Amino acid sequence: MSEHQSLSRSTPATVTVFASPTSWIESEALTQCRQVAALPGMIHVAAMPDLHPGKGAPIGAAMASTVLYPFLVGSDIGCGIAVFPIRLKRAVPERLAARFPDLDRPLDPERDADDPAWAVVAGDIPAGHVDGLGTVGRGNHFVELARVDTVFEPGHASRLGLDAGDLVLVVHTGSRGLGERILRAHTEAHGAGPAPDPAAYLTAHDDAVRWGSLNRRLLAARVAHALGAEPTAPVVDQCHNLVEVRDGAYLHRKGAAPGDGRDVLVAGTRGTASYLVAAHAGPAANHSVAHGAGRKMSRADALRRSRAKHTVEELRRTPVGSLVVCGDRQLLFEEAPTAYKRIERVIADLVDHGLATPVATTVPLVTYKTPDAGSTTRSDRRSDRSRRGRA
Repeated sequence: MSEHQSLSRSTPATVTVFASPTSWIESEALTQCRQVAALPGMIHVAAMPDLHPGKGAPIGAAMASTVLYPFLVGSDIGCGIAVFPIRLKRAVPERLAARFPDLDRPLDPERDADDPAWAVVAGDIPAGHVDGLGTVGRGNHFVELARVDTVFEPGHASRLGLDAGDLVLVVHTGSRGLGERILRAHTEAHGAGPAPDPAAYLTAHDDAVRWGSLNRRLLAARVAHALGAEPTAPVVDQCHNLVEVRDGAYLHRKGAAPGDGRDVLVAGTRGTASYLVAAHAGPAANHSVAHGAGRKMSRADALRRSRAKHTVEELRRTPVGSLVVCGDRQLLFEEAPTAYKRIERVIADLVDHGLATPVATTVPLVTYKTPDAGSTTRSDRRSDRSRRGRA
């Protein structure tokens, strides 16, 4: 579709789809864009090339309005992707996959007070919300050990401290139960309507955004220590589920990353490369870029088709030779690489529309989704028992 094609001229809001005619965009996702554009106060909807249908609102869209709509951000407020450099002597996927900690097991401030990962926490925990700290969650969330592969812009990559062959941890997760609690409190009283007190919602929302960023740091620190490395600060950390006040309007992003001069990791799949890009999107795109490859199949379709085409073992070893740690078989099928769009097409659309410039690619070595059954090492179990004893 053309850069400035409007999907509905009868609504006060404009809708722009930043995708080529050959890109896969579901009609349901376009219908959701029209529905959002018809909401009172809506100004402009910018749909990214990873656009796909969500629960009540499209995913992969940036939506500007004079009215704040919490449902356009959704329950996973603060979800984002961060990139952390990591130094390891040897990167053998089979060995490293077995050393990933159980990231379904939350860090408890009292029981796990001696865990070295806490060193990355500076100040208080946002909203005092300690439930789920240090956990990755389900769905498309992950923690990935990856290698920097192709470098398109050496100068830019160097400024980030990255070079071809370097290892990084890529962490994709959000505010876990905190964001869900915030949205539920709103919807129980107001449904899909606007926030009656935008300032109050934004205060809670901002806590969830900070919580999500802290959680990504905790996850990276837990994995770094487990792999025998020192934790590092992220070189990229951009949230793609949030609302901000910009130019006198509320800019809602649902599965869209800030694109106003930021560096963004646009996630591929566990079996393809991801792209680190320098984003430079303008007002037509609501200053946003894509956040990932975007689903082309629903979870139900992916489960059915993947079971017909693949075995569990085939999905644990990806086409690029990486390993997937996932003890949840259903999730393994739902998140199969074939359930997603081609990341190369998404990036090409961003480039063709002048929204971003590729800096480098990262290729997965180990992608963690959920712990494998029996994957906990003996030393981990001994440490866990001793902590429980002290508690």
